[in-house]
Amino acid sequence: MSRKIYFTQVDFLEDYRGKAFSGDWPTISEAFAITVSRYPDNEALKSITPTVFSLTFKKAYEKIKEIAYYIRSMGIKKGDKVAVCGKNSPQWALAYLSITYSGAVIVPLDHGLKSDEMKNLIEFGDVKGIFADEDRIDVESSCLSFKVSLESGDRYPYIMDLKGEECEIEKTDCYDTAAILFTSGTTGSPKGVMLSHVNLVSDAFKMLRYMTLYPTDVVYAVLPIHHAYTMTAVFLECMFSGACCLFGKRLVVPVILRELKEGKVTMFLAVPMIYNRFLSSIMAGIEKEGKVKAFFVHFLMGLSGVIKKITGINVGKKFFGKSILSKASLNGIRVCISGGGPLPASTFKHFNQLGLDFVQGYGLTETSPVTHLNPVSAYKEESVGKIIPTLEQKIVDPDEEGNGILYIKGSVVMQGYYKNPEATKEVLSEYGWFNTGDVGHIDSEGYLYLTGRAKSVIVTEGGKNVFPEEIEDKFQLYGEVEQIAVIPYLINKETKSEGIRAVIYPNPQLLKKNGLEETSKMISSIVEDVNRDLQSYKKITMVTVSDEPLPTTSTRKIKRFEVIKKYKEL
Repeated sequence: MSRKIYFTQVDFLEDYRGKAFSGDWPTISEAFAITVSRYPDNEALKSITPTVFSLTFKKAYEKIKEIAYYIRSMGIKKGDKVAVCGKNSPQWALAYLSITYSGAVIVPLDHGLKSDEMKNLIEFGDVKGIFADEDRIDVESSCLSFKVSLESGDRYPYIMDLKGEECEIEKTDCYDTAAILFTSGTTGSPKGVMLSHVNLVSDAFKMLRYMTLYPTDVVYAVLPIHHAYTMTAVFLECMFSGACCLFGKRLVVPVILRELKEGKVTMFLAVPMIYNRFLSSIMAGIEKEGKVKAFFVHFLMGLSGVIKKITGINVGKKFFGKSILSKASLNGIRVCISGGGPLPASTFKHFNQLGLDFVQGYGLTETSPVTHLNPVSAYKEESVGKIIPTLEQKIVDPDEEGNGILYIKGSVVMQGYYKNPEATKEVLSEYGWFNTGDVGHIDSEGYLYLTGRAKSVIVTEGGKNVFPEEIEDKFQLYGEVEQIAVIPYLINKETKSEGIRAVIYPNPQLLKKNGLEETSKMISSIVEDVNRDLQSYKKITMVTVSDEPLPTTSTRKIKRFEVIKKYKEL
């Protein structure tokens, strides 16, 4: 018997059950077709840089079917793997939806991968065809039977020119694998996260319980779209709600500001780094207005925050919409959502005070990815939110402070790792509980508070556990610090006790202006400032200032273990 769907913004699906879909949830293609029937003339896919490109849901659907028929004409069968590798664009989205419509499994690849890494993933993933930007399409592999360019050119077929003959396509079940997502920085023995249509579709719809998405919204997709966060929470969310997905290709603040304004964006999803930079710029602008005006602005921000907390009424837009928010190109934004890493509570607080509905969430690629969101009307600055409807959570082996490893169960949990049953068994129990590897606690109202990653814990000389993320968070609002990785160093070989070391890459402009020696002194002063507020066993006792950027993933997360490997002998 099919499971009925009860959420307010999802109730319309019941009108289509037995007509447009018959499973517990629609497949990606079925959910998109439903949106086409509801909002055929709404803009679906759009980019404005370098030129304006736009498709309505109806036009996009017509093109998707033509591309899908081409894919089938290349000998691709149901369940075969087809990759897409490119910067964010409407063409990338068309490739994704066409692959799923054809019955194939989508394999999104990081545009920033090296050629040998791409080849490794293509061959490990049994990929038979690829859609790619011109600068990535020349990857050589005997696995590939066809290549299609996401950009107009002469060497390969251009996606917008494809037009295969209509053919019959086998029906896809909602529990079939829809996508295989390779985790960041994978080489050697890759981990490919297998996500079903139910995983992705249910996650996109269940998020709507805590955030409203209107068919008139314009949602900005600037983080890499191959990543689960942007793929589900932005792209698929728009495709299932009738909203417009506006694609940005560059994580550069001036470009982002221009596109937010020109694209009339109403919802903005980004990582903490972007929001911290926005806030630093805003607050610096306020301080430049003089002490009296800055005091008045801070007073109004405090008042706005209190009113919103108590009554739920957002007065910040009235206070700051035509001044501060307008200058920052944020006055048209209805909701900002932060994910992909820890966000300082002060950043969360200040954005809400300025009049933006600002929330943060949590999740992993293995959970499609979102499992927790702060409800817009009932947020907690220190928390990553409440678990989304029908999912289960539990904390295993909590310590004296209630912190333990978070486990999650429900429709968003992956099917497993591709061709890696051993790794799957390590994190996924036979009863469906997924070990996130994250440590935290849950309060009496069900809000989750994260401490750090279990694998990155540092065991001090006194036997205390220290999570690097807790300390790194303290540096997020220091403009002098571009990147920081808190790592262990060995104090005692016999007891294996560890000290706490900070590897810091300073603001490059500061480094260029003052040189490494003078900048190191400034960084040391900041570390001393942070240490004053830390418990004794959490204090940083070794500082290394790097004159080159630390290695990161495409979503700007520092590759901690690469940093540890580089500095462990120093």
